[in-house]
Amino acid sequence: MRFLFIMTTIAITTLVGCVTQPIERPHTSLPTERPCCRSVERLPSRNAIVQTAAKLVGATTIESNGRHIAYDCAGVTRAVFLKHGIDLYDTEPIAPHANGVRIIHAHIRQQGRFHRGPDAHPGDLVFFNNTWDYNGDGKVNDSLTHVGIVERQEPDGTVVFISRVAHAVERYHMNLRQPHVHKTADGRILNDYLRRKHVRDSDNTPHLTGQLFAQFASRVRH
Repeated sequence: MRFLFIMTTIAITTLVGCVTQPIERPHTSLPTERPCCRSVERLPSRNAIVQTAAKLVGATTIESNGRHIAYDCAGVTRAVFLKHGIDLYDTEPIAPHANGVRIIHAHIRQQGRFHRGPDAHPGDLVFFNNTWDYNGDGKVNDSLTHVGIVERQEPDGTVVFISRVAHAVERYHMNLRQPHVHKTADGRILNDYLRRKHVRDSDNTPHLTGQLFAQFASRVRH
């Protein structure tokens, strides 16, 4: 089936990293039905999630069944799971102006599970901290600022994940065994840049995916 998206308003940014803005979320009442009577959720397979995410590589617009979804890392991740009947923004109320990454993180905390690796699995979510100055204070103290979907893990431990970072949805790399190395001597990328370098940055400011990694998470069946 052809993967369908519905055009949304796009704010293209030249920054490296996902500038996920605070989201106004309507107050909703909690379900009143008894937990014993709810239908059992049918989770998608890891392969299904990866296939859907891979179809988005190179995309510069996003559409999803009439829903307004922001064209940022959280919106792209949400759209992939919406295709399989899971809304990653479906969570109990959190901070009223939380960004999309934090909303997804809250959803996983309630309905999924987190892990630190080092092994990642196709279909896992991967979260990052400090990919940009979210609170605008000039310090490296911004948790949960980026999210992507793991496509695969290579034999040397390099995780390939799919996310919207700059101008389009692309594949990026992260190697937690060598988090401070961008490229090997033969030119293979181990860790992509995920935070834009700034003249005010100190020598120990993290910029690479492996340095900015927060945790993995699972929302699919094994």
